[in-house]
Amino acid sequence: MTSTHRDYIPQNPMKFNAFVDNLTKYIAKNIKKWPLITMELFQPVLDAFMGFQRVYLPLSSHPINKAQREQIRQAQAECTAVIRPFVNQFLKFPPVTDAERIEMGLYNNDGIRTAHIEVTALVEFEIKLRGIRELVVNFWVKGASNKAKPPNHYGAVIAWGILDEPPKDLSDLNRQFVASRTPYAISFTEAQRGKTVYFALAWQNDRGNIGNWSEVQSAIIP
Repeated sequence: MTSTHRDYIPQNPMKFNAFVDNLTKYIAKNIKKWPLITMELFQPVLDAFMGFQRVYLPLSSHPINKAQREQIRQAQAECTAVIRPFVNQFLKFPPVTDAERIEMGLYNNDGIRTAHIEVTALVEFEIKLRGIRELVVNFWVKGASNKAKPPNHYGAVIAWGILDEPPKDLSDLNRQFVASRTPYAISFTEAQRGKTVYFALAWQNDRGNIGNWSEVQSAIIP
């Protein structure tokens, strides 16, 4: 992405809706060209956008009050929290081209570093049982004595997957959440009980950039 301070994700809800609509349609049309992106990895982006539209579209054609405006803001924030790590993980690098990024409304790399763009902090985390069908992920800066997130960081990206064997690559961890605070609880279904779930975490800064991933840990779904 470019080093400009201007965010590529619009803040205005109408422009945000148009931006994500264009982005998701372009990815859906070209996904077979990009071997690292599967429909399973792309589906959370579609789900997040549908969640935003369920809130935004019914309120977009008439004046809204303060509470409705906050509903839209929250839905947009939740959708943005899914889009940023997806863009950073899959769309910033080849085989996606500069021309394709422009078509998607994204900025291209210009080789210039800007303060707070590079994520250098590492994540340490632990997995604990909270109850039936629920695990809790506690995370903090590696080597830190407290659980505060790094300055100018939004939170941690939690990548996870239920697998029959340890992941051979991080792309095997095909579900992601962005947790703005620790701990983060994840609920599972009855059918998933007894299966092994694998986790890896990385810090995400307030520009949406993701740092290095942690070691993979696993737990049995209670």
